[in-house]
Amino acid sequence: MRKMSSVILEMKNITKEFPGVKALDNVSLKVIEGEIHALCGENGAGKSTLMKVLSGVYPHGTYEGDILFEDKICEFKNIRESEDLGIVIIHQELALIPELSIAENIFLGNEQAKSGVIDWNQTKVKTVELLNKVGLKNESPDTLIKDIGVGKQQLVEIAKALSKNVKLLILDEPTAALNENDSENLLNLLMELRSQGMSAIIISHKLNEIKKVANSVTIIRDGQSIETLATSDITEDRIIKGMVGRELTNRYPDREPKVGETFFEVKNWTAYHPLQAERKVVNNVNLHIKRGEIVGIAGLMGAGRTELAMSIFGKSYGKNISGEVIKDGKALDLSDVNKAINEGIAYVSEDRKSYGLILMDDIKQNITLANLPRITKNTVVNENEEYIHAEDFRGKMNIKTPSVNQIVGNLSGGNQQKVVLSKWMFTEPDLLILDEPTRGIDVGAKYEIYTIINQLADQGKGVLVISSELPEVIGMCDRIYVMNEGEITGEVSKEAASQETLMKYMTNK
Repeated sequence: MRKMSSVILEMKNITKEFPGVKALDNVSLKVIEGEIHALCGENGAGKSTLMKVLSGVYPHGTYEGDILFEDKICEFKNIRESEDLGIVIIHQELALIPELSIAENIFLGNEQAKSGVIDWNQTKVKTVELLNKVGLKNESPDTLIKDIGVGKQQLVEIAKALSKNVKLLILDEPTAALNENDSENLLNLLMELRSQGMSAIIISHKLNEIKKVANSVTIIRDGQSIETLATSDITEDRIIKGMVGRELTNRYPDREPKVGETFFEVKNWTAYHPLQAERKVVNNVNLHIKRGEIVGIAGLMGAGRTELAMSIFGKSYGKNISGEVIKDGKALDLSDVNKAINEGIAYVSEDRKSYGLILMDDIKQNITLANLPRITKNTVVNENEEYIHAEDFRGKMNIKTPSVNQIVGNLSGGNQQKVVLSKWMFTEPDLLILDEPTRGIDVGAKYEIYTIINQLADQGKGVLVISSELPEVIGMCDRIYVMNEGEITGEVSKEAASQETLMKYMTNK
């Protein structure tokens, strides 16, 4: 019988290279059985690469070093071999099939079958057992994945891992897309599973969550393991110092606001759900933005913040939209996205991979995409001009890449976000709407993006920031609107803003 204090996993001197890049340089990691071990580092530090080596996504032979699991050397050729030993990884982009049921997803590739025929009764019985374990007692095994929220989908992924007799669960940014309540449920479940003897590795940029659940933290910087902290040494400041290589005394850059006149107004704005004709997602919203002002919108998941932003941006969400948008005293026609762009409005989506970027294209093509006429003559793109503009943004935005010819899908999350920002800055907007601009981004890259937002405001542009992180809204914004159930329920100055005040408006109509 293995003692709880024994080492379940040891990775020794792992080195992994890609063409022109050493992603991991002699990295070592130890995980004790029955602990939650956090892996921290900036975007691009090598955290996800290390976990892909461990799980067999990058097979033995494509890296140097050794993996020992339960005291045995492992040479995984694929992910199936690591799962057979009880190592299961849940990636940041969930691997569920929306059109299949919960039961079908949980046992996909691991079917409950007799003589080649799926035993659906057994499948559903086991699904119910697993759903009970992860706190989804009220969900039916027959419910389609597309009909449940992201928080529940994360729990289904964990149920799927439990169906494979998981011993070591790896979670890559498990709460990045979750609201506070769903995040809390997930973390509580992890701690419950730990109490039952399961080990876990969690990659997260949310340092408060790491402090809450982790028994130890390994910090990776620039592809190298810097240090491992025990419980007593885990503080947010200590983790940040290890990640960025220096003290970060202020999470938000200093700024002296230069706020001018009101130039942008939304009046009596109402929008209905695109599929549920009677359901108002935005209800009679009024707001205004001044030149040089950073304005926040706070609210819980489902409050209508994204729906408001997208309905304004060329009516790209919602039906039966009414109200007025006025810019510099003139009512705007925003009936499609091109008209919104031409009127000087830009929108950075919360989902950069689906709506912000073409992941298969290179950096320069992504940056110029929203304003091709600027580099086009007689329908032909001037590739030299495209390259010059992209290089300019690479320098200004500190996009960490050797070349603007790099495929965007190969960049870290923070660098992808900088490419999205560059794309919309290339349209030279007067108003930039940023929806969750730092989601899934490490603390160092966040600081860089905050600096860019401040620079835009200092140029006299208006910036509207939607964020689920209340400290971010309070730290960055000159004025904050609060939404609940599609309505503005409060307006708070920077001086009067506190998490308690905002939460009161977020939960009351």
